Amino acid sequence: MKSETTLIGGAMVMLALSVSALVILPYLELHDVEPTPGLKPYTSAQLRGRQVYISNGCVYCHTQQPRTKEFAAADFARGWGRATVAGDYAYDTPPQLGDMRTGPDLMNIGVRQPSEQWNLGHLYEPRAYVPGSIMPAFPYMFEVKSKADQDDVVVTLPPGYTPANQVVVARPEAIDLVKYLLSLNRSFPAIAPAATATAPATPVPAKP
Repeated sequence: MKSETTLIGGAMVMLALSVSALVILPYLELHDVEPTPGLKPYTSAQLRGRQVYISNGCVYCHTQQPRTKEFAAADFARGWGRATVAGDYAYDTPPQLGDMRTGPDLMNIGVRQPSEQWNLGHLYEPRAYVPGSIMPAFPYMFEVKSKADQDDVVVTLPPGYTPANQVVVARPEAIDLVKYLLSLNRSFPAIAPAATATAPATPVPAKP
């Protein structure tokens, strides 16, 4: 009985230490972090797109956390941008950090691929843009029509990928998702530049 009590007591202590180290202390340190200078809140369309990103499990294959050049030189060599800081996620609840890179990191995809058409087409058929890609296509975010309506966003695909005598039109969820992806831009400095100090003017002696 004594050994069981010791075992349970030890397990509770370890659980308390783990929760303190992994949940409570990080919360106390980061809950009031200010947004990185230059970071803007998401628009309503971008928030809808973020929800599409989450509901389609994009985080299972993509991260949003480039690492420092000293820690992971490959991230820098691939042009994924500077390492992110806590303030970069001020408007993300929860942040879509991810822990696998089956696909590339997406934190600065809005810088690397700023074209709405490229991103829409890539969602419709990834292999039309990246040969050999294993990313799944998302055709249900699009509609194939014989003729586009006036307000439709028509996707211009590479030759051979548009159905014959038809057009591919993006549904609202595809448009919102691309707006969210294009908002992933943390190319600005992580720290606000210090104000340039102005040296006091040298007093001019009065004329006699």
